[in-house]
Amino acid sequence: MGRAAKNYPRELKDRAMARVREVRPDYPSEYAAIEPVAAKLGIGTPETLRKWIRQAEINSGARQGVTSEESAEVRKLRAENRELRRANEILKAASIFFAAERDHDVARCTVERLMRALGPRGTSRGKVKRTTIADPAAARAGDPAECMPHSSSTLMRGAS
Repeated sequence: MGRAAKNYPRELKDRAMARVREVRPDYPSEYAAIEPVAAKLGIGTPETLRKWIRQAEINSGARQGVTSEESAEVRKLRAENRELRRANEILKAASIFFAAERDHDVARCTVERLMRALGPRGTSRGKVKRTTIADPAAARAGDPAECMPHSSSTLMRGAS
């Protein structure tokens, strides 16, 4: 079973820790001093008050350990890490989906023809070297894709 989190006000925590410091000389151990203070102030268990005291000692530098600020930063970074992993999974799934969508072959000459017609030059590294200059008046070969029949039934009729 999980435990129910109970947030105590900061003033109560400070008052309880100060009270333990005041009555500590009257008891044989720190825990013996913590028990009546926790009961008197209505703190769930003495262990809760003991942990507050330990954390206050760590935050002040009197004891070794992870400070509250460091703990909060680690918590924040872990949450950010979880979010980035989730986003990464979404992007991977999307890239797989889009890769499957465009998984059809297109002839290189078709791509070149479309790029010439539409004008984009694609990516190039460095200076473009022109080895030949096209003559606009010269006759050009037709596109083989436009000359091909569109269905297999046309091929069958032409063969008979």
